[in-house]
Amino acid sequence: MTAAMKTICLDRPGALDRRLVQPGETFHFRCHPGIACFNRCCRNLNLFLYPYDVVRLKNRLGLTSEAFLERHTDLVLREGEHFPEVLLRMADNAERTCPFLEQAGCGVYTDRPDTCRSFPVEFGLVFEGQRAAHRSVAFFRPPDFCRGPDEPQTWTLDTWMDDQAARVYHRMTRRWAEIRALFAADPWEGRGPECPKGKMAFMAVFNMEAFREFVFASTFLKRYRVPADRLQAARADDQALLELGFAWVPFFLGRRPTALIRPR
Repeated sequence: MTAAMKTICLDRPGALDRRLVQPGETFHFRCHPGIACFNRCCRNLNLFLYPYDVVRLKNRLGLTSEAFLERHTDLVLREGEHFPEVLLRMADNAERTCPFLEQAGCGVYTDRPDTCRSFPVEFGLVFEGQRAAHRSVAFFRPPDFCRGPDEPQTWTLDTWMDDQAARVYHRMTRRWAEIRALFAADPWEGRGPECPKGKMAFMAVFNMEAFREFVFASTFLKRYRVPADRLQAARADDQALLELGFAWVPFFLGRRPTALIRPR
C-alpha cells in the first residue's frame, strides 16, 4: 500500500477516475478488533509522514525531531522532484509491520499520522489552472481485503473527520501540500535539497528543535517581525512553531512578506 496526499492536475474536473466522495455523501465503514481484517492495513506500507505527523509522533515518543527521523524514517528523493519525502520505516520482520503496531492495535493511536487517521478516505488537492486555487477532494479507497465497508455504520466526510479528530491534521497537511508545490520549480536552481536553502526548508518544517534555536537564538528576530502572541506560542508549542515554519519557507524562498513574518 502507498499513502500520500497528492496534487492532482486536471484539464477537466470530471476526468477523475476514482471514487469521489462529495460533501454530504455517505459511506459505510467501521474498524474494530472483531473484524476479520483488523490491523492488516498496518503492514507493508509506503507511508508518507508530513511535518505535523512528525511533531505529534516525536512528542508522543519523547524524542527530538532529529532522533525520531533517524530512528523511524527514511528520506527518499524521487526522480524529478526537488525535496525529499519522509517515509515511516517499517519493522524488520517478515510482514514489514508498522513499528508502532501492537497486538491490541495501534500503539500511538491518539497521535497516529494523518493518512492512518483519515483511512479509508484519501484526500488530495486539485489544481484546475495556473491562476485557480487548489481545492480539496476526497476518495473512499479501502483496499480489497478491507471488510470495514461491510459494516452498517454510516458517515459523511464531516462526521468521519470529527470522529477521527482529523481536522487539525488535515489543515496542517493541506498547508504542507501547498508549500511542497513551491518546490516543483526547483528553487535550489540545480544545487539539490542539500544546498543551504534546501536544508533551511527541511529544518523549518521537520526539525522543530533546530528551528526553534534558529528563531530565538540567532539574529532572526533582529531582522524580522513576528506578532508577539505567535512568537510566545512558538517558544513552547511545536504546532505554533511549525505554523511559523510554514510561513518562513515561502517567505525566504520568495522574499514575500506574510501575516506572520515581515522584515524590520
